Amino acid sequence: MVPFDSARAGSDLPDVDERIVTPGAPYEMYDGELVPVAPADEAHADRHLQLCALIEAHTGPAFDAGCELLTRTSKVDDLAPDVSVYPDGPDPHTGGRQLEHLAFEVVSTQTLGRAATKAAKLAGRGVRRIFAIDVERSRMLEWSPALGSWSILDPAGHITDRALEVPLPIDAVIRDAKADDALARALLAKNNPVLAANRAEGKAEGKAEGKAEAVIAVLVARGVPLDAAICDQILGERDPTRLDRWIDRAGVCTSIAELLAAP
Repeated sequence: MVPFDSARAGSDLPDVDERIVTPGAPYEMYDGELVPVAPADEAHADRHLQLCALIEAHTGPAFDAGCELLTRTSKVDDLAPDVSVYPDGPDPHTGGRQLEHLAFEVVSTQTLGRAATKAAKLAGRGVRRIFAIDVERSRMLEWSPALGSWSILDPAGHITDRALEVPLPIDAVIRDAKADDALARALLAKNNPVLAANRAEGKAEGKAEGKAEAVIAVLVARGVPLDAAICDQILGERDPTRLDRWIDRAGVCTSIAELLAAP
């Protein structure tokens, strides 16, 4: 289900991807006025990068995420949220891009009032949820179209939404820290094939180490002579079949030669 878009309800609004502003130009269009988009300071830029990475990792398979994606909200407005999450595939009515479900704005040098104006225009077009990350106060807010104002979100909470495959932890968005842990958790929850393979490999590695240590423990308990080279050989073995065979033999063999003998 896509957000309500008044352009599909009999109005004469332009398509969301019909441009007034030239893509790539450092401007947005507010109420028919071309407004410069200032370059980011360090705090804004760092949080923007962090937000992009987190949203990409948490977005569901039926959705795409974009950075600074222009959205036509009215005849006289062409706005670019810092990060947008929108349905994958073309709009069935226009053939162009679909309207975003989620929009995120990083607020540092601009005021929340200016961000509120932008949020109201996005919500008026049909964007379901709009969020602001207040860098200075380390907090996250969500726009309420009903109240016409921002509400502060619990920093220990998560954003759960059908556009996100994994709930987005708010603390990972607002903290001035690397987002590696949150990214890794999201990718594991999405069963990322690379991480899943590494996790399976790690489990197998740990199981093999446990078996090798068991072989040595039994040999030591029985008094079978061991030297460092033999211990290294046993601990370095990763073939589960061979390790199982050594475990069986460790309880009865009288020498390392018997333990290691071919089947």
